[in-house]
Parts: sequence; C-alpha cells; structure tokens
Amino acid sequence: MQLKSLAKQTVIYGIPSIVGRFLNYLLVPLYTYTFSPDQYGIVIELYAYVAFLLVLLTYGMETTFFRFMQKDKDGQKVYSTSVWSLAATTALFLGLVFAFYDQIGQALGYPEAGQYIRWFGIILAADVMSSIPFCLLREQNKAIRFALLKSLNIALNIALNLFFIVFCPHHAEAHPESWLNTIYDPGTGVGYIFISNLIASIFTFVCLIPQWRRLQFRFSFSLWKEMMAYTLPVMVWGMAGIINGTFDRILLKYLSPDPATALSQVGIYGACYKLSIIMTLFVQAFRFAAEPFFFKQMNQKEAPATYALVMKYFVIACSFIYMACVLFLPQLMHFVGPEYREGMDVVPVLLLANLCLGIFFNLSVWYKVSDKTRIGMYISLIGAAITIGLNFLLIPSFGYHGAAWTVFACYAALCIVSYLWGQKEYPVPYPAGRILLYIATPVAIGWLGRAFAWGSLCSQVIFGIAGLIAFALLVSRMEPGLPATANGILRNLRRGKSRRA
Repeated sequence: MQLKSLAKQTVIYGIPSIVGRFLNYLLVPLYTYTFSPDQYGIVIELYAYVAFLLVLLTYGMETTFFRFMQKDKDGQKVYSTSVWSLAATTALFLGLVFAFYDQIGQALGYPEAGQYIRWFGIILAADVMSSIPFCLLREQNKAIRFALLKSLNIALNIALNLFFIVFCPHHAEAHPESWLNTIYDPGTGVGYIFISNLIASIFTFVCLIPQWRRLQFRFSFSLWKEMMAYTLPVMVWGMAGIINGTFDRILLKYLSPDPATALSQVGIYGACYKLSIIMTLFVQAFRFAAEPFFFKQMNQKEAPATYALVMKYFVIACSFIYMACVLFLPQLMHFVGPEYREGMDVVPVLLLANLCLGIFFNLSVWYKVSDKTRIGMYISLIGAAITIGLNFLLIPSFGYHGAAWTVFACYAALCIVSYLWGQKEYPVPYPAGRILLYIATPVAIGWLGRAFAWGSLCSQVIFGIAGLIAFALLVSRMEPGLPATANGILRNLRRGKSRRA
C-alpha cells in the first residue's frame, strides 16, 4: 500500500499547508488593498533575501538528514549531529546580524530599516533551528503533529497580521486614549508584517520542545564529515534553486526600465507571483510527503516504475490546477488591489513555471537516491546561469514580464536536462509523450478561453466548466488501465516486502 500511503501523507501534509497557506494567501488582498505597490515591494524584496538565506543556513541538511536516517542505524546520532551542526552556524550568523545590522540595512538601500534586519535575523534563526525537528516528525510519519504545528504557525501569523494591520488602526482612531496605543505605532507600517512573522516563528520553535528533548549532547565528527560531503552539493543545488525562484524579485529593483517605479514593479510582480500560490502549495505538500517516500522506495526493485506512476498522477493533478486558475483568472485577480492587476498577463506563465518546478522535483529523485547529489548541483547551476543571464537580458526591456518568462524558461530547461541526464544514469520509464500531452492540453484550452470566452462572466464560466470536463474526459480515456497498473505495482511491492520478511 505504498502509493496509498503516499497519497494519505500528501493529504495530511497538504490540508494544513494548502488550507492554512490559502488563509495566509488571503493576507495578500489585505496587503495589496492596504499598502501601495512600492511599500509592498519592500516586503517582497526582503523576503526574497530571507528565502536565499534560509537555504544557505540550512545548507541542504534536511535532505541529508533523510538520507542518513536510512543509511545509518543510529538515528539518534544522525539527529543530534544534524541539529548541533545547524546550531553552530546559526549562532555565528545571528551574531553577525546583530553586530552589523545598520550596515546591512544601508547596503540594501533601507538605512532606516536596521530594526527590520534584526527581526529577520531572529526569524531565520528560529526557522533554521526548527527545520530538523520538523524533519524528524516527517521521518517518523507523525504527519498529524507536523500538520498541527504548521497550522498553528500560520494561524498565529494571520491573527497577528489582522490585529496589527486591521484592528489596531481602527481601534486607535476610535479610542485615542486606549492602552493599545502604547504598543501600536502607525509609522511602523509594513513592519507589522515582519513582527507577526517573528512572533509566529518563535512560537513554533517553542512548540517543538518534545523533539528538542530527544536531542543529546553528542556530536559525531566522522559522521558529520560524511554528511557534509553529501550536503554541500545539495546546498549549492538549493542555492541555485533559490536563485531560480527568487532572484528575479531582487534584480527587478535594480534592472527595471524605469528606476522611479522600480519598487512598485517589484510589488506588482510579487503580488501576481502570489496568485500562483495554489500550484506552489500543491507542489510543496507533495514534496513534504514524497521526499521520505522516495528514499524508502529506493531499494525496491519496482522503484523506477513507482516513480514513473507518481509522476503521472502528479502531472495530471497539476494540470487541473493550472486549468482552473487560468480559466477563471479575471475572478482570481480580484484577490489583489486594483493597482496590482496590470500584472495579470504574467500569472499563467508563473503557474506553468511552478508546474515545471514540481516536475523537476520528481525528476531529481534519481541523483538523490543514487547519492549523486553533485550532479544535481551541476543541473541547478545551469538553471541559475539561465536565470541570471535571461534576467539581465529581458528585465531592462520587458520589466517583470521578462522576469516571469525567465522563471518559466529556467524550470523548463531544468526539466529537460534532468530528464535526459537521468535516463542515462538511472532510467525511469516516465510516459514522456502523455505527460507532455497532459501539459499542452490545459495550456491550449486556457489560451482559447482567454481569446474567446473572457468577454463576459457567463461565457467565461460556461467555457471554464466545459474545459475542465473535457480535460477530465481526455484523461479518463487515455488512462483506462491506470488503476489496474497501480494495483499491480502495489501487489509487487507487497510481495517484495513479504519475501524480505
């Protein structure tokens, strides 16, 4: 029942991730209806730096933890060594942040934002130190506790945002003598987004106390050297990946055709990027469940067939998500303020880019399970080179449209390179032709809907529903034997487990 287990884990991980983050996504209207694009641009830019630093500070240790938990019989030693390694590097980072926060703020162009830098330093430290305890929950299949803690983090963050951005301003205006005015400062503005994140991250860190109790005062230097040999390529690969995913929002500020509106363009692009969150959330939920699943399947004879079947299911699900978003895009755009809707054209491009990112994650299994993470590093560096090169080429002429097409070109190229390389090193029988059909059909239907059905709400709804039904019929016709194939693989997996027992 391995694939059923994966589906169950994806649902458990996905419900709080998708529902919770969807609620968090509802903060985007709050931000875009409250703050101007240039103010929101500050948020987008600073969180782009945070994403890059989070990958740097965890340096691939999460993936490495899963690999060595399967490889080393002493799981407690792996856990403690991983945590103490991160603790040492995080303490060094936090010390540097508090020593040079003013200089960092000036270098980023926000000389008045030194306090922001310290807040983000603590946020990053809490999130980094929470990463391995969360991995332990995933490795132990404690998906419900994992989901609960993630949900509490999101709920607290949302509640604090609503408190500081919605409740406090109205309460302060109606009750100028209220005690709340001693803790609320209207001049903080977007800073309350960061304060909310800070409190939620510290809260989550504290809630992981049961996992901290498993930590022992032991550190295996020999094991650490092995782990670092595995994880450093993963770190470079992760940093290259974050360049692919966030560097455009950093470069856009400096390469925008009109410097006077550059920060506003960052805000508009960042808000439209958020509209592709539905695809991103599904990919993330799948990744939480799939990464330990892939490693546990690696020694099975039928593993390549299982990976191929998982890929097929994944692409079909993502294609439905893409179609639903694109066919009803005009309604989706009401989630952002009117000043941000000029960026609507980039949303389908970003949705397709995130679909490609999910495919790349599936394709990357071959160099993870075969301990060839160095190849993954090379592939990601190719993507980073494409990202940097195309951003410098396209943004000065096309602004954030150039940035969006760069993201798609990068992830599409990563899929192609990883697939071709992987088929030589670790062949997996992916149904490439059908996968391409399942991607091309929604793209074509979405284009037709935009060209002919966006004239009125009625025509859009009719065409949208018809398009989704047509794609569902195509999939059912193309895959009549899919359940039987899945059951056959599952029976083989069960026989294999029986023989080993």
